[in-house]
Amino acid sequence: MDNQDYNKAEHVVNDAKWTVNDYADRAKDYIREQKRNNREATAEGWMESAKDNVADAWDDTKDAVSSAWEKTKDWTEEAWEDTKDAADDATDTTRDTWNDTTR
Repeated sequence: MDNQDYNKAEHVVNDAKWTVNDYADRAKDYIREQKRNNREATAEGWMESAKDNVADAWDDTKDAVSSAWEKTKDWTEEAWEDTKDAADDATDTTRDTWNDTTR
């Protein structure tokens, strides 16, 4: 797995982190949106909006982590197969060399 995959997963996690100021800004945006739509802004409505945002961030994080896992697993399996093939080749070469020198 290359650094690009790790960086993508880290980026998703960093995007999911909200600071207190981020929450305040998002709450203000929610209140403004409700006013624009002639609706009353409520704590329950804000909590529902925040919950949806967190759920979306969680889904993005799970997708990135799952992708990184699969790529790592595939890379590991390929590396193991390559190692076994190299060991088999080395064994064959050693055996052939031994047979050539003992005849």
